[in-house]
Amino acid sequence: MTAAELRAGTSLAGIFGLRMLGLFLILPVFAVHAPTLSGGDNLVLVGVALGAYGLAQAFLQIPYGMASDRFGRKPVIAIGLVVFAAGSFLAASATDIWVAIAGRTLQGAGAISSVVVALAADLTREQHRGKTMAMVGATIGFTFALSLVAAPALYEWIGMGGLFSLTGLLSLAALWVVFAVVPPVTARRASLPARGGLAAALAPDLLRLNGGIFVLHLVQMAMFVVLPPLLVEAGLPLAAHWKLYLPVVLVSFAVMVPPILHADRRDRAKPVMIGAIALLAAVEFGLGFAGHNLWALGVALLAFFVAFNVLEALIPSLVTRVAPAEARGTAIGVYNTTQTLGLFCGGLAGGWLAKHWGGHTVFAVCGILSLAWLGLAAGMRPVVKSTGRGGADPVNEDAAFALGEKPRS
Repeated sequence: MTAAELRAGTSLAGIFGLRMLGLFLILPVFAVHAPTLSGGDNLVLVGVALGAYGLAQAFLQIPYGMASDRFGRKPVIAIGLVVFAAGSFLAASATDIWVAIAGRTLQGAGAISSVVVALAADLTREQHRGKTMAMVGATIGFTFALSLVAAPALYEWIGMGGLFSLTGLLSLAALWVVFAVVPPVTARRASLPARGGLAAALAPDLLRLNGGIFVLHLVQMAMFVVLPPLLVEAGLPLAAHWKLYLPVVLVSFAVMVPPILHADRRDRAKPVMIGAIALLAAVEFGLGFAGHNLWALGVALLAFFVAFNVLEALIPSLVTRVAPAEARGTAIGVYNTTQTLGLFCGGLAGGWLAKHWGGHTVFAVCGILSLAWLGLAAGMRPVVKSTGRGGADPVNEDAAFALGEKPRS
């Protein structure tokens, strides 16, 4: 990777990290804080407050992506970060649950994930795009693990209002990163013809990838409806769950690197994706037999995060490679929408299945869905690096050599 590509990857991962850290810091403590708000003793409204962010994201990812294709990535990212910060400060002022819901909804209206991923694709060549997505995925995973450790202490120190305010400030810090650190997009990017639009973003192989990310996040949310109580039953108190999550997440980052590098360097993205999906299916069926054995649950959790992190890095990379450059933002908007809907459906399905048929059924259904995804992915055409008339995608060729440097890796 060139210095320009490395700077693009690390700075865009930093934008994700600053924004997601603010979000993740809220999750471990909001349900505890909610009863202090007027109307916060209503668990349904507490759930709405937590889920309103995702619902707003689902509706707005595609419009943001389409806008970025038309008006440019950085201006749209800036607007989204400002909207997200405004929602954070509104939630910080909440004294009743409805203001908190409004703040969370406004946070979700800053739906820039698809645009940030599209910008990362604009600024890197195909052979290094998986590494860039891995940087983003690793940053998100690390901030999640960090939030599990830091949120309770920060809540005791600055309260929920302080946490929401910190979220807004982190978003504004990300705004500075966008314009001061992220490399500029080449002028030729703006000259691409605006054709294809939503129809181009719904090509068959893109639909396979979108179906996959839907299943992945449905499985993630559904299994975490039942896994935490299972860990408690296995002898690990809720307050100590971070002692398992943190090392598992960190080790999974190290384990995911070789397959990602193999996929990039050997142009073997599809086989690596197939292997990760098969591992995901094995984990889900294995959890059904793990019982209350804490070691078995820990090993299964490690395998899950390895598969999850590999797929989180590979799938968006493949979306950016399959989608035409002029519709890349739209395609990633569709991708992020299906991702968010998977989270919503996973929580709903996991809770319903667990209530009526128990946790073992949740794991079994997740395993069956993973196998269905495996069959869907197997029918996808192999994705190879584009050669084009000049040997490369001109957008990414310009971006990669924006500083006139030779590749470093």
